[in-house]
Amino acid sequence: MAADPSPLDDMRDLLSRLPAPDSDAGAQTLAAFLRAAQRQGRMGRIEEIAAWLSRWSGRSPPQVMRPLVAIFAGNHGIAVHGVSRHPVSATAEMVELIAAGGAAVSQACVANDLGLKVFDLALHLPTGDITREAAFDARACMATMAFGMEATAGNTDLLCLSGVGVGGSTVAAALFAAVLGGAAADWVGGERDCPDGPTRKRRIAAVEAVLAAHGAHLRDPLQALQYIGGREMAAIAGAIVAARVQKVPVLLDGTATLAAAAVLKAASPTALDHCLLAAIPVDTGAARAAEMLNLRPLLDLEMRDGLATNAALAAGMVRTAARIAAGTAEAFPAR
Repeated sequence: MAADPSPLDDMRDLLSRLPAPDSDAGAQTLAAFLRAAQRQGRMGRIEEIAAWLSRWSGRSPPQVMRPLVAIFAGNHGIAVHGVSRHPVSATAEMVELIAAGGAAVSQACVANDLGLKVFDLALHLPTGDITREAAFDARACMATMAFGMEATAGNTDLLCLSGVGVGGSTVAAALFAAVLGGAAADWVGGERDCPDGPTRKRRIAAVEAVLAAHGAHLRDPLQALQYIGGREMAAIAGAIVAARVQKVPVLLDGTATLAAAAVLKAASPTALDHCLLAAIPVDTGAARAAEMLNLRPLLDLEMRDGLATNAALAAGMVRTAARIAAGTAEAFPAR
């Protein structure tokens, strides 16, 4: 007997037919650098970034005219177990700080001429306590992913993604364990991430409780997202998929974003091919996940800021790579 249809089947369908890269556009961009090499030398990762932009935008030379930093904010029911040193109200305070222009990411966006949007995902309504119940039902999960897909509206041509939410690192650790394997302690960071020993113990115990409570539902990556993910992670997953469909290259930043990325990679091996990692995560669990997902970072600034500042700085590098590629193609045209 066939299984009953799920609202998540629409996302499964999208993931089964993701667009392929434009290899010709990428090759054309690289060819311009090769023609210029005898005069100005090779450009290393600048060439890689420019070719990546061309492959996933379909333009050679590439251009970045309407970049956007999108930050999704959500609260988590698991926070009642003392897994964070911050109160749940801190999520709203972070959102307000960004909106007021006082966050580092706000200044980085101004410096690099980037758009900035913060999406409040019902902060007044945390997801379920995933140690004993699902984060949300399949319909709500799909609706949140669909909301995230709207981040590419407005002809965005480079999308930088990040997520914030008190308790989110514990939720991410549970998702990493569910889709990448390993024990709870493998994904909950050490002293550098959580110098408060009792808090770390509570995080490990919470992740263990989550895995025990939902083990039967975690074999399917999208179900894992529904049962134990956060709203910001579901929205980010939707944004990543929408960007792929609309030929928008993506920069990933932060633990929540990597948790969403891990879900998509488990669901479709090529789901992250249009993505680059902005920076090495300070969170050791997230750094381990980045390695397993084969995401090579652009920056290593040892920045604990979780509000997309790394993504905004990396976007400046990507924009520069596009400018260099355009100038190189003009100065060294094909004969």
